[in-house]
Amino acid sequence: MSVVRDTGKRALVPPFEEEHEELRATIRRWVESEIVPEQGEWEERREFPRELFDRAAELGFLGLKYPEELGGQGGDMIHDAVWAEELAAAGMCGGVGAGLGAHTGIATPPVFNFGTDDQHERFLRPAIRGTKIAALGITEPGAGSDVASIRTKAERVDGGWVVNGSKTFITNGVRADFLVCAVKTTSEGGHHGISFLILESDMPGYEVTRKLEKLGWHSSDTGELAFIDVEVPDANLLGDENEGFKLIMANFQWERLLMALGAVGAMDWCLRKTIAYAQEREAFGRSIGSFQAIRHKIAEMSVNLEAGRAMTYSALRLLTSGQDALREVTAAKLFTQRAAVDAADDAVQVHGGYGYMREYEVERALRDARLGPIGGGTDEVMKEILGRGFGL
Repeated sequence: MSVVRDTGKRALVPPFEEEHEELRATIRRWVESEIVPEQGEWEERREFPRELFDRAAELGFLGLKYPEELGGQGGDMIHDAVWAEELAAAGMCGGVGAGLGAHTGIATPPVFNFGTDDQHERFLRPAIRGTKIAALGITEPGAGSDVASIRTKAERVDGGWVVNGSKTFITNGVRADFLVCAVKTTSEGGHHGISFLILESDMPGYEVTRKLEKLGWHSSDTGELAFIDVEVPDANLLGDENEGFKLIMANFQWERLLMALGAVGAMDWCLRKTIAYAQEREAFGRSIGSFQAIRHKIAEMSVNLEAGRAMTYSALRLLTSGQDALREVTAAKLFTQRAAVDAADDAVQVHGGYGYMREYEVERALRDARLGPIGGGTDEVMKEILGRGFGL
């Protein structure tokens, strides 16, 4: 991202370069012209059209960071960072952003990073084309932040495994064609007994038990899944057997940084919407932006945005340069998620009674933002990681 100066020109902020700003402009045009006008209806329907994956693939967005030989754009993590931030900054609702983001940001990366050539061809290439939708299956009814306690079990049989168990709160879970699924492959499970299998939705015994109704992210098809004697072949083992915990940890930093980037984009959108409303709305014969309380509220929003952006970009620079960024990513995730909730709440406050009207969209932003301090590791988990980093 870049900072807007008085000239109206965007000053580049490392690690972003001119090509990234061009990508940002392309994403924003697409979201504003093709998604924002329709997403209100999608929120009512509780899902967005599957064809949106086809359109995103046609524009090259589903393969930004993947090599051209697999059908991708040959970019890198910074291109993916632009995608995550700009979807929110352009005004895309959380449900659509979650569906597309889960596909590109958390479900397909493990296949690319740990998959075989055969798995790349069977799963990643069609995911980049948009012909197969991906989901990540870790959370269970009794296991969330404590991923080592998952209970879904895969028992060894000739030629593969038989899987029994369940998953919940799975983004894209209702219509995913394949699920990158964490399972116990030892009786003890835990850190040294977890593996990943790629489950395909047409496998006998794979069942979508229900579509979940949520506070926010209404257009995201969040599902609850059950597996009853699902037979999974050896060819669908992702990475090494019993080494799945390493796979989870490898993806967590990037997932959390993507969440921070999305929160920064959401804060940016809330600030711009609030400023525009304050300039237009009148009370007692003058613009409400002329009232001190409103100006102070907007000032606080802008400070939190810039603080969150600085923390997030600093973590991005470290992570993309190959350095250990656990502390920086964790801090950015912790700060930005709560700050995004506050920004949306402030936007509703400034809009007054109109803030609860759907035409202003800020009520939706508040509902969507509330998952941030929970998903991808709760605030409490982030604080624990940071606290332990001090040797405590």
